[in-house]
Amino acid sequence: MKFLISLILMIPMIANAGGVDRLKTFFQSTHAVRAQFHQTVSDNQGRKLQEVDGSMQLQRPDKFRWDYNKPYVQEIVGDGEKVWLFDPELNQVTVRAMSKALGSSPAALLAGSADLEKSFVLKDANRQDNLEWVLATPKGNESGFELVFLGFKGDFLNKMELHDSFGHTTVIEFLKLERNPKLLAQLFSFTPPAGADVVGE
Repeated sequence: MKFLISLILMIPMIANAGGVDRLKTFFQSTHAVRAQFHQTVSDNQGRKLQEVDGSMQLQRPDKFRWDYNKPYVQEIVGDGEKVWLFDPELNQVTVRAMSKALGSSPAALLAGSADLEKSFVLKDANRQDNLEWVLATPKGNESGFELVFLGFKGDFLNKMELHDSFGHTTVIEFLKLERNPKLLAQLFSFTPPAGADVVGE
């Protein structure tokens, strides 16, 4: 569960059209995103370790919400200054400074700076399917990910594939993705529930 939470701090999305150029164009023209997602985590032998469904919303700059709703509930909220991770089953909240939680992680692709190449090396990636892929390689080592692939169908992000230093592969398929929806400000605020154990900064 901790592993799954760490993945999400980075969570993310973007691109299409000549690959990198489309990625940049999409990012610059998108200030908000809402989508459903299906996420799986596999080990280096291809064995499935986790499978979960949920929804995500983001408002640039630096605000996002990631809700897992099946098979268990978890909530991750970035309010622009801090990232809050709430596990209802443990009744525990973990909080980190936004700058430390994101670093050069994939979340920077979604909610962070428009200057993607400051934190990532970007290039087109040709793969044998019907998506257009971009490969984003983090310049720093804070993210825990070695490679991030973003696959686009038309102007919409369809999949993300994240490879970490432990040999795990996380595949996130986005469904019903909406660009620039009107999102309420309170979606990105978080108050720890009464009685919850709060740890972190």
